[in-house]
Amino acid sequence: MKKIFSIFLLAKLSFALSQVPVYYSSIDFTQTGMALKSQLTTLITNTHTSPISYSDVWDVLVTSDLDPTNSADVLLAYGYDDSDGSVINDRTRDKTNNGGSTGQWNREHTFANSQGNPDLGTVGPGSDAHNLRASDVQMNGNRGNLLFAAGSGDAGPVSSNWYPGDEWIGDCARIVMYMYLRYGLQCRPIYCASGSINSVDANMVDILLTWNANDPVSQLEMNRNNIIYTWQGNRNPFIDNPSIATHIWGGPAAADPWGGLGLEQVAESYFNVYPVPSFDNQIYIRHSSISEIQSVTMYDEKGSLMENFSFDKISEDMFQMNVITEGVWILKIQTESEIITKKVIVL
Repeated sequence: MKKIFSIFLLAKLSFALSQVPVYYSSIDFTQTGMALKSQLTTLITNTHTSPISYSDVWDVLVTSDLDPTNSADVLLAYGYDDSDGSVINDRTRDKTNNGGSTGQWNREHTFANSQGNPDLGTVGPGSDAHNLRASDVQMNGNRGNLLFAAGSGDAGPVSSNWYPGDEWIGDCARIVMYMYLRYGLQCRPIYCASGSINSVDANMVDILLTWNANDPVSQLEMNRNNIIYTWQGNRNPFIDNPSIATHIWGGPAAADPWGGLGLEQVAESYFNVYPVPSFDNQIYIRHSSISEIQSVTMYDEKGSLMENFSFDKISEDMFQMNVITEGVWILKIQTESEIITKKVIVL
């Protein structure tokens, strides 16, 4: 069967995407505010292709929440001291010592179940592993469904609210922002945190933006994001790049590991992908100087590398590319000065 390719420009101008993961190739990071939020909601919802059960969360956490310095232990949310004789505030615990008894760890909903409107339950948002953390049973109970609020030092109650502890403020902020992105009005940050309301979005609380900026992403967070991605199919964008929150809601400038959200406008080069449509499984890539092209790769919409294609240089300014698999693909061409992406539909 002949395949038809439709090639769409992702933008009128080409952009250099410095270090932007392929997972985010569909996102126009020139957008800000609610427009950018909406795009990211679509992405993390559409790629959340493998929801897990609440019971399976145990299996996720024994790998995702491991102490990066000791793979025999998990790190406990809100924990801070392993040596004071109290198990409640332990920072680490044997990964196999989980359950519901004193001295064990269980599953803490960072965005508490009862804070959702409606309640998060134990499926969907209630079993989303991005929201669930290993935590001491009693510490989990002490937090309960108290709202997060400003404080300092170790975790504990502040007035009638809860301070997560200096080590965990960024973690909690990025999880709450993810839940809002993924589940919308059911998980408004104002249901989960106390403080001044954001001027861009009346559902956002400014303290979360401050925590996101002040507490850098930890190795634990990066490990969690990568492992949960393999289970669920989606990622927490604010762990991958905390400055995404700044671009949506403003507030203190958060770290940007991609550099300017990876967007650096460059002069539009002579570049073409054709014909449209294409037959006989062949497509041509033309560039003003083909020697400048360093790589040509194709990914599926989840960011997984597609293996069953090949390309050959047929002239000084042209590649021929052979694709045999049907689907929607992202074609990524990297030159010496830019990365150009195209959406390819194979029918």
